[in-house]
Amino acid sequence: MKRYLSRLLALVLVVAIGLVGCSSPGGLTGNYREDTLTVINTLKTAIELPADAPNKAVIQGDARKLINDFVARYRRDTSLTKLSSFTTMRTALNSLAGHYSSYPNRPVPQKMIDRLETEFKQVEASLSRGN
Repeated sequence: MKRYLSRLLALVLVVAIGLVGCSSPGGLTGNYREDTLTVINTLKTAIELPADAPNKAVIQGDARKLINDFVARYRRDTSLTKLSSFTTMRTALNSLAGHYSSYPNRPVPQKMIDRLETEFKQVEASLSRGN
């Protein structure tokens, strides 16, 4: 009986670890279009926060994690690297991630916010065209 229980426990642990290991990172669905729009909306929220918002550090941390998850999931997909929406999105993500890494305590400059908004609009337009 003891041997049976130990094997059952081992099987349950293997299945649990397998399911957790195969889950999508950061809640991304695997659908490029949906994930891109989710990331854009989350980043817009993070950028538009006032400098004195009490939860700004948490939201910026979540934004950095979402950027990393998005890039990790889609950077090796060769069918996406040719899309204009993907290259523009990567440019926007790289600039924002660079700012968060280099200046974690400073607000995002207005010039960068304007550029990010322009790039996000370009990505949304490209996605609506199927690019």
